[in-house]
Parts: sequence; structure tokens; C-alpha cells
Amino acid sequence: MNHPTPSAEIFNEMKNAATKIWNTYDNQFGYVDEKMETVNRMENYADNAMVFYRMFDYVNQQKMRDQLSDEAIIYIDNNL
Repeated sequence: MNHPTPSAEIFNEMKNAATKIWNTYDNQFGYVDEKMETVNRMENYADNAMVFYRMFDYVNQQKMRDQLSDEAIIYIDNNL
């Protein structure tokens, strides 16, 4: 399946939302560092932005959606 690359604005919006969510968690065992390394390593190519969304459970996916613009939500819905 061919997934479109989102605009830089949508990619950065999704990246920022994921970062905000991860920064609410305790990093006692380095789990947040591990996830943030993944987030920071991602480049805007194909559907890499969906990694930001898919790394969360459904509760945090909803938290992410609550932070995003309509355009970003449409991008997610079109790439599930």
C-alpha cells in the first residue's frame, strides 16, 4: 500500500503532540528516552508520521487527536 507523505506542518504537528504526551510519563527506567529517540529519529517520508500515532494505546491516541488540527486528523484517518 502506498501512503502519502504529509505536509511538513502535519508531520511537525504530530511529532509535537507525541512529544507532549511522552513528556507526561515517568522516565525512571528510560522508557520515555527510548520512545523519544524514535520520535526524534523520524523523518517526514511516506507515512512515518503515523509512527507517532501508532506508538500509543487507544487512550493516548485520543489524547493526541485532541491536540491535532482537522487536517492532521484527516491524514490519520486516511492512513489507518
